[in-house]
Amino acid sequence: MDLAELQVFLTVASERSFSRAAARLHRTQPAVSQAVRRLEEDLGERLFDRSAKDGKLTEAGRVLLDYAQRLMRLAEEAETAVRDLRDLQRGRVLVGANEAAVHILLPLIERFRGEFPRVQLDIRRVPSRQIGVEVLQRSLDFGILSFPPAERGLGSLKLGEDELVMLTAPSHSLAGRKQVTMTELGRQSVIAHNEASPARERVLRLFEQKHEPLNITIALPSLDGIKRAVEMNLGVALLPRRCALAEIARGTLVAVRVAQVRLPRHLRLIYRQNGELSHAAEVFLDVARRFEQELAAS
Repeated sequence: MDLAELQVFLTVASERSFSRAAARLHRTQPAVSQAVRRLEEDLGERLFDRSAKDGKLTEAGRVLLDYAQRLMRLAEEAETAVRDLRDLQRGRVLVGANEAAVHILLPLIERFRGEFPRVQLDIRRVPSRQIGVEVLQRSLDFGILSFPPAERGLGSLKLGEDELVMLTAPSHSLAGRKQVTMTELGRQSVIAHNEASPARERVLRLFEQKHEPLNITIALPSLDGIKRAVEMNLGVALLPRRCALAEIARGTLVAVRVAQVRLPRHLRLIYRQNGELSHAAEVFLDVARRFEQELAAS
């Protein structure tokens, strides 16, 4: 069924007259009659009782009336939804990040939400190794990585820097030190994340290369759990500094540098260089570019 013909049908039914419907639609009466006739031919049923002078609906016409009204409402809603996407009154941006990388993203989220509060931001937990592929496959609009993407066709913007630090409770014996050695860290009870990651592998490989032991005694599934365990003085943790900025500022955790294990890194927002982005993703990328420029200038 043609929506334009359904609109003619609804107008005739509303006006109860072919001539009045033609005037309302700014069309000739024969054109209105022809549109209704095509609809009747498609359905194989008469919609109006031609013997009646008041445009009375047949039984089939009454059945179609309800569905036609719903179809027209759906068409209007679809048009409004698409227009809202263009005008950024709705829409969604999908970003993939591991748990640690979310902290570098928060200032950008704050900036974007200030400019486009109606656009939904969906930050999904994705292992770093999968992020590049998922961005290229359009499962994600963007991703956060601590290393340059290996996949071709991806661009990146720098969102800031981070480094690994040893986190301790304020009462810990090493809390007053500015820096400790790998040997000193290796002697501590270390609380680690139980999910494999490139950063974890780099640390383990570094300790192996230096022939230093790393005494991992507790493995937990979340950064919040690790930080809480360190606050309870159950051990120390080697984590990105940005993961614990709030706790360090409150004084519930202390950050101590570890010689040769800082592993400074740039956090990057990666995106597809080719292919169309949604309106929401385009403005998110624009905000991110301005954010990068301001960081570089500061």
